[in-house]
Amino acid sequence: MQFSNNRSFTRGFIILASFLIVVLIVWNTYYLFQVFKDEERNKVELWAMGTKAINDPGLQDTGLELTLRVIRSNNTIPVFKTDKLDNILDNNNISPDILKDSVKLHNYFEDIKKQNEPIKIMISDSEYQYIYYGNSPLLDQLKYYPVALILIIVLFGALVFNFYRATKIATQNKLWAGMAKETAHQIGTPLSSLLGWIEIMKVDNVDETTVTEVEKDVNRLQTIADRFSKIGSEPVLEPVDIVAETEKSFEYLRSRTSNQVEFLYNGPDYPIPVMLNKELHSWTVENLVKNAVDAMKGKGSLKLIIQDIDGIVKIQVTDTGKGIPKNQYKKVFEPGFTTKKRGWGLGLSLTKRIVEEYHKGRIKVKHSEVGVGTTMQASYHKA
Repeated sequence: MQFSNNRSFTRGFIILASFLIVVLIVWNTYYLFQVFKDEERNKVELWAMGTKAINDPGLQDTGLELTLRVIRSNNTIPVFKTDKLDNILDNNNISPDILKDSVKLHNYFEDIKKQNEPIKIMISDSEYQYIYYGNSPLLDQLKYYPVALILIIVLFGALVFNFYRATKIATQNKLWAGMAKETAHQIGTPLSSLLGWIEIMKVDNVDETTVTEVEKDVNRLQTIADRFSKIGSEPVLEPVDIVAETEKSFEYLRSRTSNQVEFLYNGPDYPIPVMLNKELHSWTVENLVKNAVDAMKGKGSLKLIIQDIDGIVKIQVTDTGKGIPKNQYKKVFEPGFTTKKRGWGLGLSLTKRIVEEYHKGRIKVKHSEVGVGTTMQASYHKA
């Protein structure tokens, strides 16, 4: 318990420290942006002073040269000089394409006016001019940098959340896998006892049909225990006749399902070897059949077809149930998705994992129509 608390504290500390670092970077970028902005205003103010001084008739040659250097030093900041009625008198660093088009020039000037507070130049007591200036290309690029960093924060937060969630889910999965293995182990003891009682029943000449059916159920329990013992472990695959294994599971379920469900089977009359794990494949057939029976609410027609086409074995289970809307074809395989009032929604999710991850096959909703029925299809490569 102490180890778990320490690990949670460490994870929380790393997340908090990382978040603070990113916030500091954003703040520092904003501060840098303001410094650049102030420096550019100082440059424009100097430019404004230079344009005012250059018109001074008493300016000496040395002062004139210095003033021209100040004016020419601005080669990045777009500037407009206007009279008090905002009529453009002069400009600097404006694109020739904009200067050629009066409409573009007007629109650009209006945009520049919104970017910064203008600088007022007093020509005389009653005469003055305005200097409007925009942001330099560098400042324009820099102002989007905080937005990019905020997006990085959001993505970083999402990444941390997903990592934490995935870690939590992985821990829960390990717990469930451990519980499943322990359940399989606990079931093993009464199963051994039941097998002993079956042998006693045979010796005591109990009705053979009864003994056979009880034996089938005990073997079924053994299969279920084997399934649970394999959760969390890589299953062993071997060449198996998928036709015989599928038919055996199908017939077992037929004998233990309501007579109101009509079971139909159609498969090849020859063996088809596929790399399978018997217990897990039996689980796949059981989930597909039980899901079909539930969709029909225990009354209707259920058909299982096995097809051998171009090296691919296709198992199709068709029911006459309520059907699945097309927008839910993929959702039915998500963990927790169920339309039943009772149930965890794990059947088809588990089936998909068995077929696609363990047996390297594929499972999908082949066809479904609401109120008519559904056809589920699992495909496997022949061995």
